[in-house]
This record gives sequence, structure tokens and C-alpha cells, in this order.
Amino acid sequence: MQNHSYNQFLFGKRNTVIKLYSFLFLFFCSSHVIAQDKWTPEEHRELFGYCDKPELIKRIKINTEQADKIAEIDFWARQQQKTIDANTNEVYATAGELQQEVTKKYKAFLAADQVKGLVDYKKEKSGGAQSCSITILTVNHVFDTMPAPRAILQYKAKYRKPLIDKLGINGRQADGVFEIEVWKQKESVTISAIPETDFSRIRKTVAMYAERVRRFKVVGLSDEQIENAAIFFEQNKL
Repeated sequence: MQNHSYNQFLFGKRNTVIKLYSFLFLFFCSSHVIAQDKWTPEEHRELFGYCDKPELIKRIKINTEQADKIAEIDFWARQQQKTIDANTNEVYATAGELQQEVTKKYKAFLAADQVKGLVDYKKEKSGGAQSCSITILTVNHVFDTMPAPRAILQYKAKYRKPLIDKLGINGRQADGVFEIEVWKQKESVTISAIPETDFSRIRKTVAMYAERVRRFKVVGLSDEQIENAAIFFEQNKL
């Protein structure tokens, strides 16, 4: 009787693991491929480095090498699935066979709790709950023609005290923050001229946000203040 119960426990655990890996495989071999098929293999990996890699390192407690392995497997699985669909894959005849190999590859370097964390992350992304903000370009077309000095003056007139109160900074820092925000808005207008199908648009957007963070730190803002500054300007526009 005890052996029967134990076997049921093992069977249930095995089915849970299979379901986790099945979701992981299907996610990468369907929606993720279709949504991002316009990018080259190199661009796929670059995008993973901007978005998924830092989040996965933080969330499921993996190192850089493990994150890179995830990226390699994801891309490999997508490429294999394409050839299966085209009936040109010489190794895997079905998606099920490929799934088994993907499972083995993940098991080789991820613990069970890390796999679950990875699956949960993918579920959030597939459901639209996750977005990679540093790759998303938002443009305020007021800045198409407004000169930077005028924009800075308008920001100061409308939002100087609210910004100081929100971030807990002094007047000199607030003026510096306004200058940085106007620079970012002007840069966004320039980047928006790049077609959305051109990966350099994403690359320049990521670089713009990184430069904004760098400039905020020069002004003397902490990480928390930088985050709050970004929220402030999302809520308070010219």
C-alpha cells in the first residue's frame, strides 16, 4: 500500500515536471518565434541580453553563464521547430521529439525550482503582463519643434516644486533633471525616425535610457530617485 502511494506521488511529480517543460517548449516554439521572427539570430540574442537576461538572473537566481545557456537553447529550439514545420529536420521528426531534447538541455544546468521560476516568467510574458520598458520608445511630438531652452523653462514653471517634493531633491538637482528629460525627449524624436523593422531603433532606445540613467547619477540621484523621476515624467508631460 505504501509502495502504491509512493508510486502515485512520483507519477504526479513527473507529470508536473513534464507540464512545466511542455509549456516552456511550446512558448518558445510558437508565440515567441512568430512575434520576433523579423530579427536575425544575433539580434535575438542581443534583445535577450537587454530584457530577459537581467530579469532571469534576478528572479530565478541564476548566473550569467546559465542565462546565456537559456538564450542559446531558446534560439536553437526555435530554429529546429522551423525545420520541423518545413519537414526538413533530419534529426527530429516531431515537436514532441524536440521537446524531449529541450527538456534534457534545461535539466542539465537548472534546478527544479529554477525551471518553475522560468516557466512562471514565460507565462507572465505570454500573457502580456511583462514588457521590456528599456526597448519601448515613447515620443511626445510637442518636442518635434519646441526648442530645448523653451521646453526647460516650461518644465520649471509647471513642475519644479512638484518634482522637488516628489524626489526629495534640491533646486539645482531639479533643474538638472529637467535638462536631462528634455534631452531624452529630443533624442526620442530623433530615434522615432528609424523604421520599427530596423533593429538599430531598439539598440538606440536602450542606449538612450542607459545614458539618461548615467546623467541622473551625475546630478546626484539615487536608484530609487531615478525610478521615481521616470514615473514623474510619465505622469507629467508638456
